[in-house]
Amino acid sequence: METHNKSSHRQTLFMDSALGLVSTRSFPAIVGTADMMLKSAGVHLVGYEKIGGGHCTAIIRGGVADVRLAIESGEDTAKQFGQYVSSLVIPRPYPNLDVVLPITGRLSQIIQENSYSRLSNLAVGLVETKGFPAVVGAADAMLKAADVQLAAYEKIGAGLCTAIIRGSVANVAVAVEAGMYEAERIGELNAIMVIPRPLDELEKTLPVANCWIEERQPLNLPINIKEPITEAELVELPDLSQVPETVKETIIEE
Repeated sequence: METHNKSSHRQTLFMDSALGLVSTRSFPAIVGTADMMLKSAGVHLVGYEKIGGGHCTAIIRGGVADVRLAIESGEDTAKQFGQYVSSLVIPRPYPNLDVVLPITGRLSQIIQENSYSRLSNLAVGLVETKGFPAVVGAADAMLKAADVQLAAYEKIGAGLCTAIIRGSVANVAVAVEAGMYEAERIGELNAIMVIPRPLDELEKTLPVANCWIEERQPLNLPINIKEPITEAELVELPDLSQVPETVKETIIEE
């Protein structure tokens, strides 16, 4: 009976769901837009499509009314960031569209999994720069400014790179501010974003845990010693008070 219900739910998602897309010119902006869409309506985040030139598209699926409401919220959010490009709602896309385009990839996984992410209690911080030196400097400044961890970085073309950090809300906010100033000092800051409590679906679509460090490990450096190190022998120096004056003069002259 349970298998039949899952199969029926899967068929409903694929056959009766609407398709929604919102495009921005920034990775932090599209993540913030996706977060708002997930929290504003009962939709599923399929993923992102990056086509170069800094253009990113968030793809959602769900009921027609939910998708329309989510896309409306996504548009407003992207416009507030000043990064909005375009949006689209397709009520019931044809199967051929689903098969060819990357718009259904995670639907089966969403149906089958209800796992809880252990990182969901950690905020997400994103700093996007134009140029790699700026993003490296921003990442270093963020790590030194607060108790956060650098989880990953994302490239979307047009020279845009995003450093992604995790930590408590307060630490992430402090770190992002420090990263922002450092990025402006080195090069060009494009966008920033702080997401206090990301939903599990957002977690599964972001490169936020591919380099997670549970605890600091000692740094092992290769050591190549050709000759064994032995203990140094102590050499007792002569007592000059017992040395004849003629010998002292000879030692001083030498």
